[in-house]
Amino acid sequence: MNKGLFHNRIKREAKLADKSFLVRKAAVLGAGVMGAQIAAHLVNANIETLLFELPGDADNPNANVIKAVEKLKKQEPAPLSVKAKATCIQPANYDQHLELLKDCDLVIEAIAERMDWKRDLYTKVAPYLGEQTIFASNTSGLSINQLAEAFPEALRHRFCGIHFFNPPRYMHLVELIPCKTSDAQMLDHLEEFLVTYLGKGVIRAKDTPNFVANRIGVFSLLATMHHGRAFDFGFDLVDALTGALIGRPKSATFRTADVVGLDTLAHVINTMRDTLPEDPWHPYFAVPDWLQGLIEIGALGEKVKRGVYQKIKNEIHVLDRVAQTYRLSAAEVDEDLKRLLKYSSPAEKFAALHNSQQPQAQFLWSIFRDLFHYCAVQLETIADNTRDLDLAVRWGFGWNQGPFEIWQAAGWKQIANWIQEDIAAGKSMSQAPLPQWVMAIAESGMQSVHTTQGSFAPASGKTQLRSKLPVYQRQLFPDRLIGEEAVYGETIFETDAVRLWHTGDRIAILSFKSKMHTIGADVLEGVQQAIKEAEQNWRALVIWQTEPPFSAGANLQKATERPKPDVQYGSASSAPPLLKPPTAFQSFLKKLRKSTQATVLQVARELDLADVLMGKKLAEVEGMIKQFQQTSQMLRYSMIPTVAAVDGLALGGGCEFVMHCDRAVATLESYIGLVEVGVGLLPAGGGCKEFAMRAAQNAKDGDPFPQLKYYFQTVAMAELAKSAEQAKELGYLRLADIVVMHRFELLHVAKAQALALAEAGYRPPLRAREIPVAGNTGIATIQSQLVNLREGGFISEHDNLIASKVAHVMCGGDLTPGSLVDEDWFLELERAAFMELLATEKTQARIEHTLKTGKPLRN
Repeated sequence: MNKGLFHNRIKREAKLADKSFLVRKAAVLGAGVMGAQIAAHLVNANIETLLFELPGDADNPNANVIKAVEKLKKQEPAPLSVKAKATCIQPANYDQHLELLKDCDLVIEAIAERMDWKRDLYTKVAPYLGEQTIFASNTSGLSINQLAEAFPEALRHRFCGIHFFNPPRYMHLVELIPCKTSDAQMLDHLEEFLVTYLGKGVIRAKDTPNFVANRIGVFSLLATMHHGRAFDFGFDLVDALTGALIGRPKSATFRTADVVGLDTLAHVINTMRDTLPEDPWHPYFAVPDWLQGLIEIGALGEKVKRGVYQKIKNEIHVLDRVAQTYRLSAAEVDEDLKRLLKYSSPAEKFAALHNSQQPQAQFLWSIFRDLFHYCAVQLETIADNTRDLDLAVRWGFGWNQGPFEIWQAAGWKQIANWIQEDIAAGKSMSQAPLPQWVMAIAESGMQSVHTTQGSFAPASGKTQLRSKLPVYQRQLFPDRLIGEEAVYGETIFETDAVRLWHTGDRIAILSFKSKMHTIGADVLEGVQQAIKEAEQNWRALVIWQTEPPFSAGANLQKATERPKPDVQYGSASSAPPLLKPPTAFQSFLKKLRKSTQATVLQVARELDLADVLMGKKLAEVEGMIKQFQQTSQMLRYSMIPTVAAVDGLALGGGCEFVMHCDRAVATLESYIGLVEVGVGLLPAGGGCKEFAMRAAQNAKDGDPFPQLKYYFQTVAMAELAKSAEQAKELGYLRLADIVVMHRFELLHVAKAQALALAEAGYRPPLRAREIPVAGNTGIATIQSQLVNLREGGFISEHDNLIASKVAHVMCGGDLTPGSLVDEDWFLELERAAFMELLATEKTQARIEHTLKTGKPLRN
């Protein structure tokens, strides 16, 4: 670079540093699968977005984009937080609308993975970019420096790679890849934007083929395919071995290939083959014959309903590699191996895998050995440190732990020695020696690449700290790796059920310790105690869990147990972490992407209701319901502000807690709902009361029914909001509640909201003493509709009873419309109706059937 260009670059960086980086408008070039979904996630973040595509016919030049946007509304999992967001995507085409690019702060190119096509497009659009427009490519593996060459030199400082993973709304990882001329400040601003406004985990990747996550993830797929064939395992057996049993997504290896698309996978493999000729593992970078054969006949995976797997008459069939025909999938993992993988420590597990002669165990040792070997050899080439590689694989492929984390947990030195022995014996896929730094760590006292102080960086041979960008100060407890200690503040008090703690300010934080953060009598006791403590000594109370979910609802099993109010006060800075480290977000999402009914079934299994119902301990249940209602009311009318910080599931009683707090702060991926109807019950912790009050507050001409009928439908159909934005549409969240894009910023924002309420001179709302009801007219209107559904066979007799009970409660009982009641009136109606339903044989049968089979019962 000559001196003049160098000084110009310094001036540009200074100019960028002096200004706030704001993305008012963005554009996405390419309305294919990735481009359209990136545009969807931008509008999820309330960013005005243009979506470009080639022009359609003369009558409708934007037809191609309009078709892509319509498709977004139908996709599952949904790319849009709410369907209405689709109208915020502005269709555009390259022939008519390039002038619009000058007003865009960010332009993301997401066309097909062809270097020539991308470079041609860059030449076409470059003259239309604004002076401050950042231009980024969503390429999954092409060279960013080669792409940059298509830009005029004066624009290259504003070019980089932004690699989203599919689907962009849900996958946490974004790889940020600079070219040689990318402005450093521009990259910092872009990283901060991606983190806070799009909710992403950002990894700075080097400009190497397939970058970090795909480089490691695809190698792992290739190694698994290689060893699966060597052991003559069927595709279904490989998947049974390489999924949840070893901490990876249920889709494992070949199901993942089907989801990604077999043609896409082949393209990535070919990219590695063509661009990595010096890689010691290069002989394995080849598309297998069976994979090429499927591609040639159009069996491309899930997108065409046929690939390695195919569903035939509700049965899953798998391709037989030898016969080249489909057979019923029926693979089984050795029971001893399954117990080993589930219950042994990492060191015990890997020692057994290494020493075993059992083929399935040998297979697992082989794929892990070659993965560790490859990561060690390639680390310095593709990533800055071990942390970036591990987080990239976790966030991009949904593994619970990254390769170096697994290696460290299993015993660094022992694993390193075994790898060296296998290399020497010719058992490994490559004869490349382990790098010197591997054995240096093995001989050190720590034997760790991840510590609280940071993670190992091979270029310097030292520990590298996490990024110091200001945006990361918002993550009070970031996604951590093995070896990174996390102490959740100082304890105020702790019981067997809850912990109240703080981080050095005047905001008290309450976390539950129960399974799935369900709410039993002991948790209720703890919440009440926390409210009293916060009122006396703290400025606000935030309910936040150290890992999702927020709460799966009430735990009736706890109603038969006496709470243990063994409260211990005092400061304990060395208190142990409340819960285990957060699990991989992508793995948790799998539980969340279920239908409303399926989610209810999952939760019912967790709640362990059988002992309560079979023991006929209904009186104890009624006592807990009353205690639940009291706790909800305490949250509403406490003398200090209460804030619910929601991430993941907030079902049933958990949703009712959210509805009663002064403010909710929820991540976009919060799944909120009153789903009790799904197991034959109704909300009785104040949920029905809250909807009745909100309908009355919004009533026109004093009639709450027009609004109430929508709330009734939400409760009676057990509607589950599939995003925080949809929770606002359904009424579970209020318009004033805050939606946060990044889950690790949730606590920071919740505390800020709590403090803002306290600083404003918080006073609790006045108790509602004159709430107009819809009364018997509202009940009759709803029941007339239920009669039609019953006669049409759409609902059963018991469904009709449940819905009638919901209508009775929400309409305020058999009163004249407009009659005025207080909150206690609704709470008594809730409690009575809940107990009446719980006492019925059909509701008990529904719950028992769900617990035993995991399937709904229509009785």
